[in-house]
Amino acid sequence: MLRKPMILAFDTSAAHCAAALLSGDEVLAERFEPMTKGQAERLMVLLSEILIEANTGWEELTALAVGVGPGNFTGVRISVSAVRGLSLSLGIPAIGVTGFEALVYGLERPVAATIDARRNQVYWQQFTTAEVLQAEIIDGSEAESRAKGQLLTLVGDQNRPPLFSTANAIARVAATRLGDPVQKPAPLYLRAADAAPPRDPAPKILQ
Repeated sequence: MLRKPMILAFDTSAAHCAAALLSGDEVLAERFEPMTKGQAERLMVLLSEILIEANTGWEELTALAVGVGPGNFTGVRISVSAVRGLSLSLGIPAIGVTGFEALVYGLERPVAATIDARRNQVYWQQFTTAEVLQAEIIDGSEAESRAKGQLLTLVGDQNRPPLFSTANAIARVAATRLGDPVQKPAPLYLRAADAAPPRDPAPKILQ
């Protein structure tokens, strides 16, 4: 009997630490822990707990999946860095999945996904029956008017909830890409980092 692919998915792109282990179409273990900080310290422990709960080990994994944003800059970097290291050490592929793809998974198109971008704005991406349009940042009020004007199902923050939880959906999207050419997961940034420039001048480099 063929062994079902086993995918460990995780995400720290927002104020949470989420993980799920998918075997075929069955979720063997799943966690979602709200947190505004501490994801870097919690993530690897959480992944180990997921594997223990499912009575399996790292060596049984077929692939890894990770949420690449958009979202919190630090959170996205934590997960992407972790998945790249795990992929290299385990010798298995790592698959990046955007938050938009996770939100709309399993829904009929046309559909649009929104993710909170703060400042009364949202990250927006539209999925038509024929293509996926470029992601962008728009005002929250504009999202609703766009959806009504184009008869779109709107899923995400303060709208229709997704069919699957965050890590569960990431794993399921990744499962559809098993066997595709391997590409290293990369963060999806739609806004420049909110970092203030240093007050002190940069040190001179001696030649």
